[in-house]
Amino acid sequence: MPPTAIAPAPTPAPVDVEQAEAALVEHYPRLVRIAYLVLPPALGRNRRVLTAHAVVQRSLPRSRSAATPDDGYAYVRGRVLRQALDAGRPSRRLAWPRRAQLPPLLPHVWGLRLFPRSGGADELALDQRLSALSGGARAAFVLRGLERLPDRDVRRLLTDAGIEDPHAALAEADGIGTKGVALLESPEYDACSLQARPTDLLRRRQHARAAVVGVAAVAVCGALLGLPGDGWGANGAAAPPYARNSAAEAALDPAKVLRVPEDAWRSAARTDFSVWPTRGALADDRPLLRRALAVWARPGAAVRVSSTPATPVGPPMGPAQLLYAGEVDRARVVLLYDGLRIARYAEPRTGTGPVALDFARVDGASADTAPGTAPATYALVAGRTDGNVRYLTAPWVATASVRDLLDPAGDARPLERGADGVTAPLPVPGANRECGAWDVLEVTESGEAGGVRLLSDLGELTPARLTSGPPSAPADVSGTEARAAWARTACLLPAVRSHGVRTVNSWQFAGQSLPESNGAARWVCTRAETWRGTDSRVLAQFQPPSAKAGAPRTGAVAARASGSPACGAREPHVLAGVLWKSRGGRWYVLAAGSDAFRSVRTTGGVTGEARGRVLAVPAKPGDRAELDGLLADGTRVGALR
Repeated sequence: MPPTAIAPAPTPAPVDVEQAEAALVEHYPRLVRIAYLVLPPALGRNRRVLTAHAVVQRSLPRSRSAATPDDGYAYVRGRVLRQALDAGRPSRRLAWPRRAQLPPLLPHVWGLRLFPRSGGADELALDQRLSALSGGARAAFVLRGLERLPDRDVRRLLTDAGIEDPHAALAEADGIGTKGVALLESPEYDACSLQARPTDLLRRRQHARAAVVGVAAVAVCGALLGLPGDGWGANGAAAPPYARNSAAEAALDPAKVLRVPEDAWRSAARTDFSVWPTRGALADDRPLLRRALAVWARPGAAVRVSSTPATPVGPPMGPAQLLYAGEVDRARVVLLYDGLRIARYAEPRTGTGPVALDFARVDGASADTAPGTAPATYALVAGRTDGNVRYLTAPWVATASVRDLLDPAGDARPLERGADGVTAPLPVPGANRECGAWDVLEVTESGEAGGVRLLSDLGELTPARLTSGPPSAPADVSGTEARAAWARTACLLPAVRSHGVRTVNSWQFAGQSLPESNGAARWVCTRAETWRGTDSRVLAQFQPPSAKAGAPRTGAVAARASGSPACGAREPHVLAGVLWKSRGGRWYVLAAGSDAFRSVRTTGGVTGEARGRVLAVPAKPGDRAELDGLLADGTRVGALR
């Protein structure tokens, strides 16, 4: 595999659709603000708001198997920018209008006009100046001020978005000056915090009367067509839903949900979700349980359904086990378990807002398994609100705390839990692009031999268990040395977010003395195992010595693979390389393999070979080389790819 140059800057690797989805969800308010500012003010505030949301929601790749050429946020931002600029282009008489030039189908609001909060005189003046600019100039001003991008990157993004003369757009944006930059963060341009006012009530009443007459006519025609004859009913020859199916009917009966006593886990032969007790203040709320079970069996079009990859979303085969029912932040939450999956139902605590139904696979999970062999049942996500997450902890969790992986020497912060086992909110890790902290849940099991476990939220119902050490004997991250090793890896975890990951192991497979006395580097392999057992994610990192004191610098990704057995229990071998520049300005191809390698060589643009498992060969900028190594049994193995 050709080594990856890491100086002066690494080339960003492809990111799949799940990463784009995660970036859109995490940065949704910022992306909507960008779209709102770039859209032409002539649309009016109400239509700008709805169009901004529609533009962001349409910015994912159409194919789930496609790959994006940049990191997820940059890709989605580029799509948002292009569509917002398209919306401001004049329509051509003999050409089909672009999608962004049409009123959005979704989201759509009936009976209300929505608009951001009004600002002061400065915001009004800035809005007037922005309305006088071209779309390209507005985009340039926003990218400079809100995204703080240099002009070089702004020109590239404008060119990609279809602006013919980005230099002219930048020059036009210069006319606003720097005074308005600070106002871009103003609530005046926050299209997610909105005010509502009614539309024309008199005209709406007239339209409503006409609609009632039309619906009555349609109902009469439908009744006539549905009279007995040669036609079929709505479901053809099918029986009514769940007719004569006792198991399916029992699955929908809230009186038949399985309830586990509070102390059943203490004498149980196993410690998995089947012995979690039923908890929560709403565990006896029959209407709530009935709604949750009905939505699980037949989710309507308005239900937002999500699941980890390869998780079935169909109804349970029989009565499910009730784990929790209660109020979490602004929602009523029900957590159910059917032996294979966790289902989380959430509805607004007040009103009739959107309903969510989330699924996660949890087969084979148990708290008494060795690290790395199976996930542990220590916590489930009970709710996410405003960049925070709350967990429902297992009954055998004695204490819960929060630990920042980027501060390995720091102390864990106590995390309060209610009587129902739900924790206080803790920040979602990696919520900002700077990755200044990575907060994980640290739990301690009850009993004299209670171990310490680290669990990280990766955007799913079940947090991933973090371990460290060789694939043959991974261990929980419980010491300062193990936490120090994870400190330079934590910020790479977004690469495996929303992939159905259950465990992540980080392993230093080699160390290398750098040429020209540049210190010692580490080679680390990080492997994320999934619930489905396939499509694992493997990252090989090169970690040069940190040049600055303070927070450890994230390692550079030297290679990555999907679905590879490398760095795992079945095939613990791994080989990776980079094109590295010394402090003296000279370039080298560096490579390292795990302890089974007896020699490493490079061919192609750079030729060299070294006995042992590390290699350093002089090279030139832009050189490409092919790496392989020889194992102790004579097998030749290529680099991770």
